[in-house]
Amino acid sequence: MLYRGFLSLVDRLPLPSLTVQRVIAFAVILTQGGIAVTGAVVRVTASGLGCPTWPQCFPGSFVPVGHGEVAVVHQAVEFGNRLLTFVVVVAAALIVLAVTRARRRREVLVYAWMMPLGTVVQAVIGGVTVLTGLLWWTVAVHLLASMAMVWLATVMYAKICEPDDAPAIDVIPAPLRWLTALSGVALAGVLAAGTLVTGAGPHAGDKSLDRVVPRLEVEIVTLVHLHAQLLVGYLALLVGLCFGLYAVGATRAVKIRVQVLLALVVAQALVGLVQFFTDVPAALVAVHVAGAGLCTAATAAVWAAGRTREYVTQPDTASV
Repeated sequence: MLYRGFLSLVDRLPLPSLTVQRVIAFAVILTQGGIAVTGAVVRVTASGLGCPTWPQCFPGSFVPVGHGEVAVVHQAVEFGNRLLTFVVVVAAALIVLAVTRARRRREVLVYAWMMPLGTVVQAVIGGVTVLTGLLWWTVAVHLLASMAMVWLATVMYAKICEPDDAPAIDVIPAPLRWLTALSGVALAGVLAAGTLVTGAGPHAGDKSLDRVVPRLEVEIVTLVHLHAQLLVGYLALLVGLCFGLYAVGATRAVKIRVQVLLALVVAQALVGLVQFFTDVPAALVAVHVAGAGLCTAATAAVWAAGRTREYVTQPDTASV
């Protein structure tokens, strides 16, 4: 009953074209990844408690107020990150409305609804992060959840681009699909290890004089080596996948996606090396988080390309 009422309201909206749906879906990817980058900016500028309460910025106020113990710049950075949440929510809501109005297939609708639901979960995790005083593991969970949303948003974009009434086709052979999935698992390990490095590193997100944000009590060099070894494994899987796709004569679109992914991973590795040998400069932390989002989106794009929907042209037998 409620859903029928929702449909009746949505049907009053203009019918969105496929181009409009794609633009909104791409905006969802950008906002989901962008808020992870602004979150990194919050951390490296030590603005994590610029708004010390949640969902309010200060007790009794949702916006920054004059406060002698909290620098204005820290308030502005943290509040700006919270404002971006509204942009994420708007993009997530628009994609739900667009695909619902266009009466897209169930698969597309499911992915679209994951966007606002995931955003709510992210908001709760962000609240826990603030209320627990930026405990390293809450920050780690926050970033990993953002990367998961980037993955889902990228797959959603691919699904939206497919015709609803076309049959599903396996573009990549099953063994290589499994290898693609394994590379996604390896990426998750790389990301998780990266959050451990961050948890033990110098950027706690807050530089209060009367408190110290607890860090992960593990030797950071050990964690860096773990992170690097997982990255090497991830890269090796991608190289193997690339050779496999060329061996089976994969489509040009799939090859291009893998090539872009390999380039992004190599660039991300170079940024990590520079970070390590330059004592983790703040600016490169934000660049590294942006790179993580790009690698996640590119890996998801390769995965989505393995099975797609397209019209199959029947062979002409009239001349036989």
